[in-house]
Amino acid sequence: MQKEAEAANVEVLMGYNKNVCKYVRKTREFAETTPGSHVTFVSNNAYENTAASLGECFERNAEGMLKNMAIHELALLVSFYDVSVDNIQSVTADKEFSSMQTLKGPSGKEWTDFDKIKFTIKTMTGKEVSVAADRCGGTDSYATVTSNGAEVFRYYMPDDEDKAHVVALEKKYPTAMPYFFTQDPDYITVKERVASHCVSGAPAEGVATIGIPVETLKVAEYLTPILKEQLK
Repeated sequence: MQKEAEAANVEVLMGYNKNVCKYVRKTREFAETTPGSHVTFVSNNAYENTAASLGECFERNAEGMLKNMAIHELALLVSFYDVSVDNIQSVTADKEFSSMQTLKGPSGKEWTDFDKIKFTIKTMTGKEVSVAADRCGGTDSYATVTSNGAEVFRYYMPDDEDKAHVVALEKKYPTAMPYFFTQDPDYITVKERVASHCVSGAPAEGVATIGIPVETLKVAEYLTPILKEQLK
């Protein structure tokens, strides 16, 4: 698709909502003003911490956590932190936080995946950034900035401004997964910027073009076996 789009001179925009969301922007802005800062992006889902719930999740998302749940955080790393397969110097799993399980899905087939994972990437160009993802961590995602080992900044999605919107959606769609509600304002932003771009031709600020997800998928495929080996 990328090659065909380039050959036809067609721009392809992708719906990575966290590339445009408020907590990412505010965290990056704060980190830029903090000497020696280190950013960690934290993604949470609200699955039950049971074999049945996670087994269903593992089977339905058989591509694996890094190509599914954490793909948005990896897209942030590719977009803003110079992360690419060719530029990764090292990746280190946080073994105390991380967990990998082999569980049976509804079909009876076994699936091995992370139910939670945290890792730090160092690039050859001197960037360092961390990602944490937890299938059973709750509803809210957030990012932190640390300096000299101490946390100096944290910003949540949703923030106080967006929580009223989340409450309204919970009442309207009571059977939906909670993380859909917290991400709704950011998907609205993506759609508005893409629509505006199509109408006016003005840049769709922050919206990923097709090269970002292509490299992001490469990074996910590169990291998965390395992190699984580290957690054995």
